[in-house]
Amino acid sequence: MTKAERIDDLLAPHLAGRADALAMIDADETPITWNQYGAMIDQMEAALRDHGLEAGGRLLAVAENAVVLPVAIFAASRIGAWIIPVNARMSGAELARIEAHSDPDLVLYTSGISVEAGKHADDAAATPEALLAGQVHFRTLQSSLPKGEQDIAVILYTTGTTGDPKGVMLTHGNLIYAAEASVGLRKLVAEDRVYGALPLTHVFGLASMLMASTLVGATIQLAARFTPKALYEALEGGVTVLPAVPQMHALLMAFAAEHGHSTLQNKSLRYVSSGAAPLDPTWKRKAEAFYGIALQNGYGMTETTAGVSGTQHPIGHPDISVGPPLPETLVRLDETVGSEAGVGEVQVKGPQVMKGYFRAPDLTAAAITEDGYMRTGDLGRIDEEGRLHIVGRSKELIIRGGFNVYPPEVEAALNDHPQVVQSAVIGRTVEGNEEVLAFVQVGPTADVTPDDLTAFVKTTLSAYKRPNRIILTDVLPATATGKILKHRLLDHFAAELAQVEA
Repeated sequence: MTKAERIDDLLAPHLAGRADALAMIDADETPITWNQYGAMIDQMEAALRDHGLEAGGRLLAVAENAVVLPVAIFAASRIGAWIIPVNARMSGAELARIEAHSDPDLVLYTSGISVEAGKHADDAAATPEALLAGQVHFRTLQSSLPKGEQDIAVILYTTGTTGDPKGVMLTHGNLIYAAEASVGLRKLVAEDRVYGALPLTHVFGLASMLMASTLVGATIQLAARFTPKALYEALEGGVTVLPAVPQMHALLMAFAAEHGHSTLQNKSLRYVSSGAAPLDPTWKRKAEAFYGIALQNGYGMTETTAGVSGTQHPIGHPDISVGPPLPETLVRLDETVGSEAGVGEVQVKGPQVMKGYFRAPDLTAAAITEDGYMRTGDLGRIDEEGRLHIVGRSKELIIRGGFNVYPPEVEAALNDHPQVVQSAVIGRTVEGNEEVLAFVQVGPTADVTPDDLTAFVKTTLSAYKRPNRIILTDVLPATATGKILKHRLLDHFAAELAQVEA
């Protein structure tokens, strides 16, 4: 097989040899064969060219998960253009900031599947167009920037706390490597059905789900939005591979418990992964008992095209690391950033490291060392087996009474409580010190109190690690992937904190 040079090359063997096989199940449950998928991409490519998109140009796609988005991604690749997929659920102000920074030649709104995309299209007076992949809107712009280098496939804008948007430039090579690495970890084959609730506007969904599935020709079952009910039904209906984040697992298990199910009955499920947060042994055992198969962990970020390391353990294996580095990947620790022996900032070098930040050479230079290592900002350690353990974000480290408190450790202790769905722990500066604040999501029928949780963690956490305050809630602010937005917690729960302090 000829080595793929561009992401659209991944399509070729399936379009040529598997025309009647199932490529995708759309978010509205419509089955789509490879032949139909190819026709959609052909038509989208023609439409993008008709609207003036050229090689090196930039296409901003305001979208939610539906076949029209991967169709646009691969059509843009054929043209040699860059695509900038953004979540349609962004506010108008957030979208405007990204549009101003990316300065696209063309904007595509997936208005047929997304109410929010339709609203953005209406606000922008975009032009409607009916395509095989679904109803869309287009808006042609006059970019002031020169055409870009054609090795770039995608710009992904990362979730930031403040300041200007930060666009991560990922090359075709980055994405193809990520696809190959994900296939290797999961032993993915054409007969698999992969559940696709992870947004394609984020790196996990784009690289580890879409690109990996396309490489081998596996079927993707798309979901426009994550709900535990839809995921439960999909798992009962034949899904074989579930890439997810911890919050999705937690909400799924809570949903099942509310409906009287302690285990999943799907016998076709063979692979489940968890990324974006550390595991703790109790939670891992609980998840494996629910799924009936091993829970695999991994680590990555947008700037490393989702993947740095991953596990391949049998069920019941006690390891809670994020595994050894992926092939061709080097990982080292900068212990000058950490504050205890054996812990340092994780730095990564390999084919998955981004080209840089769009229109931000100073940020790129600060993020990538002279010898090509990406500074992740995550604190980690490497055990005697060569496995990487993530202990927290360097900026989220809490120093209380001179002692280091790593939020993931406190969260793991809280999450072990049977009535806790998930938790988020942050530090807050007080006079001469930092205090530990915990925001804990519980199920609708829970009767646990903050005092109950304080007593619960006494057996697992030293006194200086225990939360000063615990706020209970039925939902935590999160991104579309389920990643908790820790930088919003203080503002979001300001009233509750004030009541506690009063």
